[in-house]
Amino acid sequence: MPRASYQTKLFLSAFSAAVLALAVAGVLLAGAARRQTDARIEATLIAEARLAAELLSRDAVRLSPNGGGGPELDAEADRIGGLLGARITLIAADGRVLGDSSEAADAVRQMENHASRPEVVEAREGGIGRSRRASTTLGVDMLYVATAVRHPAIAFVRVALPLSDLRQQAWIVLTATVAALIFALAGAAASALVLAGRMGQRVRAIAAVAEKYRQGDLTPPRLDYGDDELGVVARVLDESVQELGSRLADLARDRGRMAAILAGMVEGVVVVDPQGRLQLVNEAARGMLRIGDSAIGRHYIETIRHPAIADLVAAALSGRVSDSMELAPPRDAGRTLMARAAPTGAADVHGVVVVLHDITELRRADQIRRDFVANVSHELRTPLTAIRGYVEALSEGDADPEETRNFLAIIARHTHRMERLVRDLLRLARLDARQETLEPAWCDVRGIAQAVANDLGPTLAVRRQGIAIEVGPGAESVRADAAKLHDVLRNLIANASTYAPEESTISITARRTADEVEIVVLDEGPGIPEEDLPRVFERFYRVDKSRTRDPGGTGLGLAIVRHLVELHGGSVAVANRPEGGARFVIVLPRDGAAGTPRRR
Repeated sequence: MPRASYQTKLFLSAFSAAVLALAVAGVLLAGAARRQTDARIEATLIAEARLAAELLSRDAVRLSPNGGGGPELDAEADRIGGLLGARITLIAADGRVLGDSSEAADAVRQMENHASRPEVVEAREGGIGRSRRASTTLGVDMLYVATAVRHPAIAFVRVALPLSDLRQQAWIVLTATVAALIFALAGAAASALVLAGRMGQRVRAIAAVAEKYRQGDLTPPRLDYGDDELGVVARVLDESVQELGSRLADLARDRGRMAAILAGMVEGVVVVDPQGRLQLVNEAARGMLRIGDSAIGRHYIETIRHPAIADLVAAALSGRVSDSMELAPPRDAGRTLMARAAPTGAADVHGVVVVLHDITELRRADQIRRDFVANVSHELRTPLTAIRGYVEALSEGDADPEETRNFLAIIARHTHRMERLVRDLLRLARLDARQETLEPAWCDVRGIAQAVANDLGPTLAVRRQGIAIEVGPGAESVRADAAKLHDVLRNLIANASTYAPEESTISITARRTADEVEIVVLDEGPGIPEEDLPRVFERFYRVDKSRTRDPGGTGLGLAIVRHLVELHGGSVAVANRPEGGARFVIVLPRDGAAGTPRRR
């Protein structure tokens, strides 16, 4: 069954109320007309008497003849009697008749004194009096109503109606009442229909605006809500929605800014409400703690699988501020996090904000620094010890000339090694500080490789090692700093010569890949242990002891290679060959697109 609309309900309600009111009024009026005709007519006469008294009071100045009587008062009685359709008698305070609408002016002066009439006596005592009796003047049964008048000459006005006319007047009243009820009912229906239509139209317009607001369109409507209560309510609600929309827009902007800030933070942020449910987790925290998208709204114990962080949150929820702690994230023991939790909000009801810092690189850098200091100390202590020992031997003065020459040669070799170590350290410092500048130009890849082979020729000849150079199509030239590219290849080939066996071949190949040139250096040595591959480009890092190292090396060559390649905007990587040996790969932009270093 379809539901009735608001307009229909409003119409039915108004029409039903009108019908009910009119029906009750009609029944009451009809019953009163049938049962109390005389009383109703009497009430009418009372009203007419009071009306006549009011008219006389307002016309008191004009109707105040000298002597207390006159034809003016009789004429006024005739006029009022004609207006009211009843007999009007004007009576002085002493009972004299001053005017009567049923008698001529001369006959009025002959009428007997009315001071003793019951209705006059009652009106004198109570302000209004009534009586049913036969008129001595007209000789018919009459209904009299007298009332006091505020007038200098007239004390009472009396209205009289023959009782024979009462039923006729009652019937007229009943007929008029029924007709009025019918017309009123029709008018009530029309009024209810118009009112319901207008109210329904306004309600539909307000509902349309509310629907537009519900769909997210908060554009202020051009709608006249009206000045009545419904309009006031609609206008207040509309203003509230606009204010709420403005606040929501501000909140959305704030949340957007906060989301952008949190998304750009490398620190992990986790927000927990006072009930322990996760309210916000940024991307950094998701990655650190392995928290999924479905975690929002769930309890932190269900989503944060790390006991230490859960203890931090529990302590902060209870109002305690704990010191920050270092921990390893779940399923990633190689990383180090620093976590700190603090309560936020009111003193009695507060949530928790957890901030996570990934200090893996800091710890790694600190370890590298320690290793670097230890390695530098070791590298310097060895030659210094040897130099001091040979200097002490020479200072004793008992060495023959041949031993002296040998001792001095050893001292010179160690001094040269220390000099190279210091020179490499200074160069690494300049590279770290970006103080090395590039002088890019188009370089001949084959020519640079051949120049390196010529420079290392004596060293290679001692170990009976050879160099094979192969340059593919499109890789003949590259835009780079020739001197720095020469240093890169020299260090890589020297490293390969050190670890490759005697009578082996070191291969240098270059090929074009898209907009890059790839230079590969291969050796036939034992290769590099898998666990050492990620760290071979670190300073002073040593691989497995089974690989023989040139005692004259500084241990900084591969670190310098990485920095120089990255200075060109390229990358360097190392891997083991399936058939044995190491494979170093340098990738350089062919057109010299140096700038942001890349790593693989």
